[in-house]
Amino acid sequence: MKRKLFLIVCSLFLGLPVYAQTLEKMNWFNEPGKWNIDGNRLSMNVTPKSDYWRISHYGFTVDDAPFYYAEYGGEFEAKVKVTGDYKARFDQAGMMIRSDHKNYIKAGIEYVDGKYNLSVVVTHHTSDWSVIVLDRPVESVWIKAVRRMDAVEIFYSFDDKEYILMRNAWMEANCPVKVGMMGACPDGDGFKAIFTDFSVRHLPDSVRTKWLDVNE
Repeated sequence: MKRKLFLIVCSLFLGLPVYAQTLEKMNWFNEPGKWNIDGNRLSMNVTPKSDYWRISHYGFTVDDAPFYYAEYGGEFEAKVKVTGDYKARFDQAGMMIRSDHKNYIKAGIEYVDGKYNLSVVVTHHTSDWSVIVLDRPVESVWIKAVRRMDAVEIFYSFDDKEYILMRNAWMEANCPVKVGMMGACPDGDGFKAIFTDFSVRHLPDSVRTKWLDVNE
């Protein structure tokens, strides 16, 4: 009986629509000098000479770019639409998932040498960087992250319909993380980034769900 009731409750929750995260209740890390919230839209003037990177290749560590986040435990799907007025080399905007200053993933658009790149930086004590060079500028990109157990899958889309996998990265399981929107401007004098329709949808824990299935 309890098992049936549990399944009914789960089905009711899964049938509910996904609403955007309440932006006003989120928190800043490295708050920028100018930002604004209007409904489901966050705009920020990205702080000049700011970035997230640890050690590898360049030999420096920086952790000073703006990041607007909420904290989540467990497994989830997060999504956001990203638009930026990119100007200088390495201008970037997107989503970040972060447990601490040594462990984070950032994904979005990065402007390098006049080209738009789909960019993912994965940091576990040291940073790595992967890019997909686009053949033309894009007005916006949707970034989606799916966290399951000890992995985060990062997807991109240009229409919020077809999502393409761009990275699968490790992240410690059962560890609370900060999820939100970030911008960085390592070389330039700042630029405007806009984020809309940020949402985080809880996913039932896959290990627990499997255990429940076996132990009906």
